Amino acid sequence: MITIRRAADRFTTPGDGLTSRHSFSFGVHYDPADVGFAVLVAHNDDVVAPGAGYGTHPHTDTEIVTWVLAGSMRHEDSDGRSGVVHPGVVQRLSAGRGVLHSERNDAPGADVPTRFVQMWLRPDDSGLDPSYALAPVDLQSGLVPVVSGIRGLDAAARIHTAGAALHVARLAAGEVVTAPDAAHLHVFVAGGAVDVEGAGGLRDGDAARFTAEGGPRIAATEPAEVLVWQLP
Repeated sequence: MITIRRAADRFTTPGDGLTSRHSFSFGVHYDPADVGFAVLVAHNDDVVAPGAGYGTHPHTDTEIVTWVLAGSMRHEDSDGRSGVVHPGVVQRLSAGRGVLHSERNDAPGADVPTRFVQMWLRPDDSGLDPSYALAPVDLQSGLVPVVSGIRGLDAAARIHTAGAALHVARLAAGEVVTAPDAAHLHVFVAGGAVDVEGAGGLRDGDAARFTAEGGPRIAATEPAEVLVWQLP
């Protein structure tokens, strides 16, 4: 089964200096037929103006993965951890039994809008100790594992969701990669345009969801960045 979700069909939440586009039901936007995909329960594409962002708010029992496409985002949490996420660096926050955090486009020198994709997953166990990781990613050729909960699959950061992994590829026009063969795949185009086997042409903000379809080929029709979730 293959489901296409076009950028223009996504829920959008405007705010003070920010815009968030949601791949699934989120906040005031609710569609009972679209509340997540396997263990992936949020997939938000946000643009945040300089000085704006999300004030301190709580999370529990959620694996939160942040991937910045442009600009930077500063994280602070109630356990005293902080970091600045920028392109080429992945952030993972495991909320566990509970944590407060904030995310703002106000790192020193920040003067351009930040675009980032934030993704939430259900962990295998509840009540874990909150933890945090900020790690550089070497986006060599092909699909690169960025976070992983799959035994034996190395990545820049680990998540507490077995069988799940995020892969990222930055593709030149004409470059082809093959997605992992998994029970569920979520393919999101974060920039440019690609042709995805079985789904056809996808552009910036489009997504395709695959269920038991094998590992499709992804071919860039122009320079592109693609985020692929391998899900149990």
